[in-house]
Amino acid sequence: MANPDKRRARTSTRAAAKPSNGDEIQERYLKRAIGEINELGDELLALGDELHVPVLGSGHPRGDVFLLKHRPAQSEISEGVAFFGRSGQALLKSLERLAVDPLAVYGTNCLKFGTESAEEARGWLNRELHIVQPKLLVAMGDETVAFVNALGFPLADELDAGRLGELQPFTPTIEALVTPDIDASLDEQGAKTRFWNAFRTLGAWWAELPPY
Repeated sequence: MANPDKRRARTSTRAAAKPSNGDEIQERYLKRAIGEINELGDELLALGDELHVPVLGSGHPRGDVFLLKHRPAQSEISEGVAFFGRSGQALLKSLERLAVDPLAVYGTNCLKFGTESAEEARGWLNRELHIVQPKLLVAMGDETVAFVNALGFPLADELDAGRLGELQPFTPTIEALVTPDIDASLDEQGAKTRFWNAFRTLGAWWAELPPY
């Protein structure tokens, strides 16, 4: 996935190019989301040290699609950016194949450090979900589903980890899609196929979104 600062700059420019009242309101929402995401990132960076660097979310801070996996891979830890490396490249190819705009996607991990308490991690993820306000949450892997079910997110229904590739209600305004863990799906063809068979539901969901 792309560098989050670059992505934010691109989305902010696109919003500013549309002068209607509705778009001005959306631009204000976007600017507020950018500020809140940056504030969360600054808080996480302040908690880090040379041995424990946070992995920050990447993508559009008001993305329609919220990609979520449980913990960062080593490539993400090295760069400090979620979905950097093999999983990000695989997802970008999948989004392209499904004709889903990658600029409408935000991605993050349940765990930002891998060493924090579950309570801390749940608090940060709750904040991200409230800031982004996605239309679809893609929960990757059983650990991610269990983590989401323990969030205590307002008005949330429990997700069923066994319903791979099916749209499920999460809140009154957010649907959910459960897939296998992307990081565990990259090295074996059968695992790749299982992930793709579940993830491709995103394409049909995206195609049915209203064009406004």
